[in-house]
Amino acid sequence: MQKTIEKRRTWIWLSVLLILFILLSYFAFSGKPKQYPNYVSNSPSPTGVKAFYTYVKDKKEVNKWTYSPENLPKGGSEHLLLMIEPFFIPESEEMEAYLDFMEKGNTILLFQNNPKGMFDIEIEHIGSYRFLGEDLTIKDKNGTTYQAGINSQIRLQTIKHDEILLEDKAGVLALKRSYGDGQLIVSNSSDWITNGEILNADHLPLILSLINEEESASLSFDEYIHGAQNSSTFITLYPKWFLLLLLQGVLLAILLLMTQGKRFGPIFIPREESVRFSDEGIRALSAWYLRGRRYHDSLLFQADYIKLLLQERWGIPVSMEWKDLSAPLERKWTNISSKEINAFLAGLISILQKEKISKQEYLLWSKKLDRLRKEVEES
Repeated sequence: MQKTIEKRRTWIWLSVLLILFILLSYFAFSGKPKQYPNYVSNSPSPTGVKAFYTYVKDKKEVNKWTYSPENLPKGGSEHLLLMIEPFFIPESEEMEAYLDFMEKGNTILLFQNNPKGMFDIEIEHIGSYRFLGEDLTIKDKNGTTYQAGINSQIRLQTIKHDEILLEDKAGVLALKRSYGDGQLIVSNSSDWITNGEILNADHLPLILSLINEEESASLSFDEYIHGAQNSSTFITLYPKWFLLLLLQGVLLAILLLMTQGKRFGPIFIPREESVRFSDEGIRALSAWYLRGRRYHDSLLFQADYIKLLLQERWGIPVSMEWKDLSAPLERKWTNISSKEINAFLAGLISILQKEKISKQEYLLWSKKLDRLRKEVEES
């Protein structure tokens, strides 16, 4: 009856715990809008670029590049890699891979408000710009004018053989630089391509003019620079409700196992089993004594071991001779009479003083000593 009540209590507490987890998951994960990083191709937020990604996907071959730049195609050409506001400056080995990609005849289009540190691009600060944020007039390399909002106080510095693609009265907004057989196109106006700005003013025509600057068979959105290499983890592959249910299931299984008395840990072998019955050294030593007929030596060792036990269990000093143990043994060894104890001691002293004993004598006195050993150990 008591066991039945305890089981019911256990199931009640498990049910309460499960309900608490469900309520926690509901209030923790419901009603919150999903957060998207800026400038990623799958983000529908105003700072994402999903609108432009969807637009160009209907026009040409488009894909997302989520791997290290070392894996970019080395052969062929006419590939356009679109890099929008990298979250970090790639390491030197990765920058070498991007340069090698362009030298093979491909193009990289970089949108970054401050591209300093990327591909040796140098910038200049224009200081206070009174038209900052307004739609200003921008001129392309053919003299065509556009209207666009500019929220940057940075302009690009050109070097020899650079081609100016876009500029305003404050400086260069976009340039093109050759690398081997390929090209690097840099623009400092990454806001133009975001969902919230792409349809304002002439932002879309300006973006398309930069993309169409070089003929390309395919367009890739570089998501590696947005940390896409870390996106395929176990936590991000599955929805949060599934992970929460999985955690609840694991905890429930552990609690059920504990209620059933299950315990986890190593299996320990009793020490007396491994020492007394599994020590091959002791077995080999005993076999050596038997084959060498060293019965007297074996009996001496057995008697010395009995003395150690007497001191440990009964407090009889090891230094006392066997002939002096009559009185202490009579007080402790109560199962036999004092006459038998005196006879035992006399016979033991006699057998231990002999230089050689027979096998029959050895077996007899070994059995008697073993009887005393058991009496001492079990007392």
